Amino acid sequence: MSTSVLIIDDSVTVREQIIKTLESFRLFSRYYQAEDGLEGFKKLLSSQVDIILCDLEMPRIDGFKFLSMLKARPDLQDVPVIILTGMNDRERKIKGLEQGASDYITKPFDHEELVARVKVHLKIKKLQDDLKRSNELLLELSNTDHLTGLFNRRYMMEALEKEVQRSIRKGGNLSLIMLDIDNFKLVNDSFGHLQGDVVLQRVALQLQKELRSYDCAARYGGEEFVAILPDSTLKESVFVADRIRLAVQGTRFSGLLSPLSITASMGVACFSQKDSATVDGFIKQADDALYRAKANGRNRVEFHDPDGIPISNQR
Repeated sequence: MSTSVLIIDDSVTVREQIIKTLESFRLFSRYYQAEDGLEGFKKLLSSQVDIILCDLEMPRIDGFKFLSMLKARPDLQDVPVIILTGMNDRERKIKGLEQGASDYITKPFDHEELVARVKVHLKIKKLQDDLKRSNELLLELSNTDHLTGLFNRRYMMEALEKEVQRSIRKGGNLSLIMLDIDNFKLVNDSFGHLQGDVVLQRVALQLQKELRSYDCAARYGGEEFVAILPDSTLKESVFVADRIRLAVQGTRFSGLLSPLSITASMGVACFSQKDSATVDGFIKQADDALYRAKANGRNRVEFHDPDGIPISNQR
């Protein structure tokens, strides 16, 4: 795994000594240099850096100002900074540590001490990065339906709450599609639950394909799915739902499922602060429309429209 270091010091000699020392231990694959805090900060913004060695006294922007600039960037706060300071700079060492530095090296530095401290902070950085990746993976797993790869119901409810609040604040459109696979119990009864899982995965894929990148598709439970469509009118969302219906209807299977044809019914609602009132009320409107689609023959789209605006909706 490649690693990189950024050395910020106004002395070319000091920078070259540090690089020569680190190169002998093959700790890094890339070495970046800067003669002051401003140049160092620009290098940091354009390059991936694992550790920084920074002098305190420099022209234009010194080490303290550089540390304060790092503090203002959450994406850079995990990069360890080892400050380079003079032998008798006790107060400056303390100030640097208080402002966010991870450690310090006294100049003129001992080569073995420099390498030892760099190794320690590289190890800490790797542990922090591994922990961060693990936490991100856990968060993703906690938000994802393991079978279909779509968001799960818990995440969908949180996302819908946020979108409803955004719609209330800004007055934008927000639509909801609820989808249910028709006669799915017969699929499980005829082909078994493992093949039923394949059907759920294929429907989830078709649903995702018909949505925009910023729409939210989730498995609501069993064979029921939900799509949240921000900035979409009722008419637009009904057309999207019918496109999804046709995609599901056109799904073809192979192997044991080759004789199977499936359809889906959908209910659509558009949020209205006056008519929907709450998230639960909004969901109920889409769910009631889905129920009507089932009752009216399945493989169709029905919608909730308090204003009674006609929308062409052909099967």
